[in-house]
Amino acid sequence: MRRVGYFFLAAFRLDSSSRYNLFANMSSALPAAIAMLSSADPGERAAGARDIYRAGRELSDEASREWRGDPEFAALLESSTPNSPCVTVGLAVDPITFEAIFDANGSPHLADVPPDQDAREFELDFDGNVALDILTTSAPHGQGAIARYLSKFGEGIQQVEYRCRDVDAATALLKKKFGVQPIYPQTRPGADGTRINFFLARSSDGSKVLIELYEK
Repeated sequence: MRRVGYFFLAAFRLDSSSRYNLFANMSSALPAAIAMLSSADPGERAAGARDIYRAGRELSDEASREWRGDPEFAALLESSTPNSPCVTVGLAVDPITFEAIFDANGSPHLADVPPDQDAREFELDFDGNVALDILTTSAPHGQGAIARYLSKFGEGIQQVEYRCRDVDAATALLKKKFGVQPIYPQTRPGADGTRINFFLARSSDGSKVLIELYEK
């Protein structure tokens, strides 16, 4: 359990041409994959998680390939296996869906979210290093970032999270070598005592992918 990434919207206004819902091209597959996460069948839950994770990884890995190809930056990323970064895909869902997934998966630990961040979060881990953060708002009709995301896009992959040894050093590298500015001027506290910042990476088709770097 880690950070909370959805509050980035408070600092970055979305426009109609932005595609932060990373399942935008898979609208028919997304509801089925999300529904599978609350199945009573563990195999179905794992299959749904794999589909969501794979979709998030494909876009984020392509969008961040140049960054990760830099040896200095790559050295700052934590690895789950050799040459494979430790990555979690963040899925924003409505509160009812959140509760259904939470119950079906044995009531996992709820993240300790900083009080200024209007959100709820828990993590699901599956075989094959498949990891999801399930995110929702605690004020569905409010102006919190996750509520605004759901209002604009509906349920979907909101962000992709890369575990990092030193977020400050990684931020400095992205600014210096690639001219990429962080969403926040300074690294800030995330869920469960993590330190986080966010970056927008652009894929080859022009999609904007929200990348979170976090450290424990």
